[in-house]
Amino acid sequence: MDLSVTLGRLELKNPIMVASGTFGYAREMEGIVDVDRIGGILPKTITAEPRIGNAPWRTVETSAGLLNAIGLDNDGVDAFLEHHLPYLADIGTSVVVSVAGRTEDDFVNLAERVGSQPGVSAIELNLSCPNVSGGVDFGTNADSCRGVVAAARQRTNVPILAKLTPNVTRIADIAQAAADGGADAVCLINTVLGIAIDWRRRKPMLGNGMGGLSGPAIKPIALRCVHQVSSAVDIPIIGIGGIANIDDVMEFLVAGASAVQIGTANYYDPTVSTRLIDQLPEALDEINAGSVAEIIGTMVR
Repeated sequence: MDLSVTLGRLELKNPIMVASGTFGYAREMEGIVDVDRIGGILPKTITAEPRIGNAPWRTVETSAGLLNAIGLDNDGVDAFLEHHLPYLADIGTSVVVSVAGRTEDDFVNLAERVGSQPGVSAIELNLSCPNVSGGVDFGTNADSCRGVVAAARQRTNVPILAKLTPNVTRIADIAQAAADGGADAVCLINTVLGIAIDWRRRKPMLGNGMGGLSGPAIKPIALRCVHQVSSAVDIPIIGIGGIANIDDVMEFLVAGASAVQIGTANYYDPTVSTRLIDQLPEALDEINAGSVAEIIGTMVR
């Protein structure tokens, strides 16, 4: 059974990846998960300078998911390159580094610096974080999205993935802009903007006010976005949103995703990714498929 997939110039041993911000820097999973089996590891999004993140509360559990406003809490690119990347480079699978910036120059400089490091398989441009000021600016305007992807493309040779927000009118337009800018693939979707309220105190529960909703509640939205983009844009897609079991994985694949990222499910079951890899051959065999590649985008429209 051939589980390998190709995302532009990025080749993965299987389509199961872990989403940035939900798997630490992989070191934390030692003894729990065989990380070298996972198709791709995305460590926590990094920024040029350290960020302390938003005020608490930063997470609120909802009836069908998780609302978060972490605020890109990280130690900055210098600490990442010195303390985390050497470990990640030796884990035996593809490492995709997620970067975020306030300006186009921030994104470009991070892509250039990180992309030049040994062990980095690709860069994910986080154009869609709803929890920081200006976090979604480049993901909600087609011209801005095209510009930042194109600028990063000129400064790094590694594959570029553009992570997009669902909080737009026509996500296919933004995805096309990313493709026009030279992205190797798009990641769909980041969290959906939401709010939780403590009615007794008459205040938002999150310190940031609003946050990003993830988990099972957003899966139908994510599937819709994958379907719309795969129908309109000729670029590989990584599906994200509410994926927790093998049925979820197969739905995203036939909808048009070439790979998936597991996010919220990692919090309550860190072993979910490797279990899905184990279950994937049986699911493919059930529909008489000999590879992942042959079922991508095969949903009858």
